[in-house]
Amino acid sequence: MRLPRLFPAGAGPMTALHEAVTTLGELIAFPTISTDSNMAMIDCLADRLDSIGARVEVMRDETGTKANLWATLGPDAEGGIVLSGHTDVVPVADQPWTSDPFTMVGRDGRLFGRGTCDMKGFIAACLTVAPHLAQRVDQRPLHFAFTHDEETGCIGAGHLIEVLRARETRPALAIIGEPTEMRVIEGHKGCYEYTTEFKGLEGHGSSPDHGVNAVEYAARYVARLLGLKEQLKTRTPAGSRFQPPWTTINVGALQGGVAHNVIAGRASIDWEMRPVVTADADFVKSDLAGYTGDFLLPAMQAVDPEAAITTHTHGEVAGLEPMEINAARDLVAELTGANGVDVVPFGTEAGLFQSLGIDAVVCGPGSIEQAHKADEYLSLDQLQACLDMLHGLERKL
Repeated sequence: MRLPRLFPAGAGPMTALHEAVTTLGELIAFPTISTDSNMAMIDCLADRLDSIGARVEVMRDETGTKANLWATLGPDAEGGIVLSGHTDVVPVADQPWTSDPFTMVGRDGRLFGRGTCDMKGFIAACLTVAPHLAQRVDQRPLHFAFTHDEETGCIGAGHLIEVLRARETRPALAIIGEPTEMRVIEGHKGCYEYTTEFKGLEGHGSSPDHGVNAVEYAARYVARLLGLKEQLKTRTPAGSRFQPPWTTINVGALQGGVAHNVIAGRASIDWEMRPVVTADADFVKSDLAGYTGDFLLPAMQAVDPEAAITTHTHGEVAGLEPMEINAARDLVAELTGANGVDVVPFGTEAGLFQSLGIDAVVCGPGSIEQAHKADEYLSLDQLQACLDMLHGLERKL
């Protein structure tokens, strides 16, 4: 970790910001790409929180290589506050980084590294403030929820929510620290991610009628998605505050075939939709089921009965619905001094907490414009603003 231009020699005793920067550098050094284990980072977080007296639970997934962390300060009681963040980061392969993405570099008031803003900066701020809050928590508990695989469908948070659902006591409020530039976000779209696979019948390209070209049927499926994409614009809810205000569909990848003269036997499509309302998701899925079952699949199986179309669901993460009464939103607005609240198009784990009847809000340091890119960064002033917000919680515990 190289920070020579952030805190010059002789700058005085370590402040909370100094400590948060140091902690963030340690967290960035864990290469917690979603395809890999996050256990080393989870063990580090568990040790830090255990050392200040938190009751720590490490919840491993079925592989044993991934885990959520749930830690609690204060009484075992109803009505606590959750500080939530995900430990995984997106890949760095083929991105033009100007420095090692897993060695944090400080330059001109910015901290560069994979995960600085999305979203280890928030986790570092939580760890920095936690010892201070541990001495003051009294009336209601403070929980820390650090999850795995948010970037691949909020898998870890989904498991955590099921654990919490089975418990007698539940938190009342959840603050999800995704990068919002410390704006208070009370709503966001859902995020539904799929892979649709096509199994055809290979053959020589000179006799296309003797095979089932999986790429051709995948292309027809994509065309249907693009048609639905346009139809969804006509379903825009009145007064929608999202940008864009309608449910969106994105086709991320289309793969298939082996050579120009071979009938493609396999193809796959990676696609997603971000519904403004659940009814839009139901509309899309119903239309695709009808189109596939009534047209595409019968045409494929007329040539080869073994032909198939299979859709795999990677995640169907509910959106965060703006609510007239939201104590989490009101608390964070008070702590940050915000004069207004907003909605965003990107997804978070907040809707999962809301599904438990927990008031949820999204507010964290950094800009989503920096997330997932080469030379991702978090500015020092954003990290300081997050520390200020979290310190303010001492009056609420």
